[in-house]
Amino acid sequence: MFIAPDPGRSRLRSASRAVLGITGAVAAVAMAGLPLPAVVVAGLAALLALFVVTDRDPGRQAVTTALMPAAGFPVLALAAWLHPYPGARDAAFLAVVFAGVYARRWGPRGHALGVFAFMMFFIAQFLRAAPGLLPELYGAMGLGLGCAALVRFGLWCYERGAVPAPAVALPQPRGLRRPTTRQAFQAVLAGAIAVAVGQALSEDRWYWAVGTAWWIFVNTTSRGETLVRGFRRVLGTVTGIAAGLAVALPLHGAPAPTAALVAVCVFGIFYTAPVSYSWMMFFVTVMAGLLYGLLGILHPGLLALRLGETAVGALGAVVAVLVVLPVSTHAATDDWIRRALHAVRAFAGEAARHLAGGPGDDLARHVTELDVLLERVRATVAPLVHPLSPLRRRKARARTVLALLDECARQVRGLAEVVADPHACHDERLTAACLRVEIAVRRLVPPDAAGSVTPAPGAAVRESAGPHPHADRALEHLRGLETALAGLAVPLGASARPEPSAGTA
Repeated sequence: MFIAPDPGRSRLRSASRAVLGITGAVAAVAMAGLPLPAVVVAGLAALLALFVVTDRDPGRQAVTTALMPAAGFPVLALAAWLHPYPGARDAAFLAVVFAGVYARRWGPRGHALGVFAFMMFFIAQFLRAAPGLLPELYGAMGLGLGCAALVRFGLWCYERGAVPAPAVALPQPRGLRRPTTRQAFQAVLAGAIAVAVGQALSEDRWYWAVGTAWWIFVNTTSRGETLVRGFRRVLGTVTGIAAGLAVALPLHGAPAPTAALVAVCVFGIFYTAPVSYSWMMFFVTVMAGLLYGLLGILHPGLLALRLGETAVGALGAVVAVLVVLPVSTHAATDDWIRRALHAVRAFAGEAARHLAGGPGDDLARHVTELDVLLERVRATVAPLVHPLSPLRRRKARARTVLALLDECARQVRGLAEVVADPHACHDERLTAACLRVEIAVRRLVPPDAAGSVTPAPGAAVRESAGPHPHADRALEHLRGLETALAGLAVPLGASARPEPSAGTA
């Protein structure tokens, strides 16, 4: 949380904007004279609108935010009407779980609307919402989303005018081979286990287990990622409960200090979420304790029950990913490494075309795309490099692969700076080196449409009286790329010594 880089202060700005938007939503509903449950719904709606809406540009983000009531209103009504009928309520909750996870196949918008629908059913259980409360909850949801939209797209739209990060995704197969479809079935099984065991622990707070199982599946693609996420959720909950006993319990729900600490927790959730799931869950747990204090029902036994329900939800998720259509960590990791290597080859091809007279407009885009892909690689490799991983040999090799990919990215950034120089011109040594990079990638992964290093047909080659003025620097970066790619020729399960015939990374 404290040493992770924050390029462009994006985490700081996101967290600060979240505090402003959620505070405005809560204040607006309170001034409207609505009851405390409506205030909670408004704050949650604003938090979700600022947290889970991740479309590439503000225009698409605004559309997704505007669609949230269409997902939230009917689900909130369904939860309220079915609350007195446990069997029907549980079946409906599991249906919402399946639909919410399945919707991820439609990208960030489907993911955001699926999360919002799930959380509206969840908050109805938290508040024990009755049908008579629905008009006030609907009004609060609208006010919360409106305040979040006003802050995000009006008062502080720092994304406007910025170049959006490229969208990266793996080819999606059909049927049960599609990861989102597999996850939908896994999440339903995890939810069913959470409902059954969670209700055995508590008839009143069983939904905590379902919430844990749900959030463990968010942004995971393999069983290894899910296991690590479950561990981190339990860890964050344990530390958050300890902090809750020390902070939330002595306050006895005092409004002013509780509100101030909730604002701190909101900041912490947004600031730590991109870098540490455990820290994020710490702040979520402390905030939940503070809210229970406001409702007047906080006591040590309730916090202990939360820990038990969290453990039940994590266990349900673990069972589900091991039993239902599991996706191995190695398969997911290998796919993203292949995608990153294709990005390296695409960059080499673009660099060669630029040196041969092409425009080279996509050099920066390829660099950004590689950075985004490496974030996905780090996420999928995380289970292999986790301190509790018993596979020492694979852990060592996985760390080596990450280091080599980071070296590739460093060399690509340096080469992009050199090639983008306005005085860059044709140099046969550079073209040959780019060709060697393409060949090295071809040895690791099969070719795709990532591009070729040969000059585009008809491109006018810019001749020069001498070699490229920065040719030595460029060649140094290309040699560094070749060395890193040679190291990646060893599979994750093998030794760290390069073996060119060993297959893919």
